Amino acid sequence: MKVTVIIPTLNEEESIGEIVEKFVGMGYEVFVIDGNSTDKTREIAKEKGAKVVVQSGKGKGQAVKEAFQLVDSDVVVLIDGDGTYLPEEVEKLLEPIRRDVADHVAGNRLENFEKGAFTRLNLLGNKILNLFFRLFYGVELYDILTGYRAMKKEVYKSFELEKTGFEIEAEMTVETIANGFRILEVPITYKKRKGRTKLRPIKDGVRIALTLYSLLKKYSPGRYFYFIGGLLLFLGLITGAITVYDWFRKITHYLLAVLTALLIISGLQMILIGVISDVLVRNYATLKRDIENLRREVRESRRDS
Repeated sequence: MKVTVIIPTLNEEESIGEIVEKFVGMGYEVFVIDGNSTDKTREIAKEKGAKVVVQSGKGKGQAVKEAFQLVDSDVVVLIDGDGTYLPEEVEKLLEPIRRDVADHVAGNRLENFEKGAFTRLNLLGNKILNLFFRLFYGVELYDILTGYRAMKKEVYKSFELEKTGFEIEAEMTVETIANGFRILEVPITYKKRKGRTKLRPIKDGVRIALTLYSLLKKYSPGRYFYFIGGLLLFLGLITGAITVYDWFRKITHYLLAVLTALLIISGLQMILIGVISDVLVRNYATLKRDIENLRREVRESRRDS
């Protein structure tokens, strides 16, 4: 099983050398995709034994997408180049894949993090976004934004990634479950980063939340329409309550009554569309899982023979 470690970087000269050296020392191929660093990141990475490519665009998401196109290994490990993750914990991520109990393994940082690794705002934002994910997607994952992952070739080659920034982790998580692959979390250590962070907590947090909501259309369009339908029904009930209350006071709101009817009818239609969409998507996901299970059984029978 050929494993390639992908490290997207941007001005990580303080930490990249140690990370590459450790992975190379363990016998892994290291692929650094650099976002035009202005320090010695690329030179240090090459010196320590990594293959280095300068990304064609900007942003972590674009770097990851480009790396997935250039790499063709059986398994890839994705890790940040800022020293927050431990290379020696890579086996925690690879072991479930080797046992064939997962296709995509994500490292859960929130169970064991060093003091100062998260600011209070970052930690709160992470917990809110993960709660939002569990509520809307119905999948029990607790750190969808982790930067330390391992995934099979059929997983990362199936991705149709669009985001270019820090939303990429959320997008990869949703793509995995939407495509019917098995995803598993394992606890990992998270350390305080070396160098300055590129994350903008509020702006990037809002972008990630909007990404999670927009991706509902792809993973579970029913829930996307349920939210819109529920909102329209709620507004219709408010305007309807006002209309009825004032009617008992001998005040008539003809236009408000029409608006109430439109809101309620539109809300019910959205919910009905959601039900139909959910049935279609679930059948499609079941079919994809069955095909993947069949492929897995064929591979196992070939190995046995």
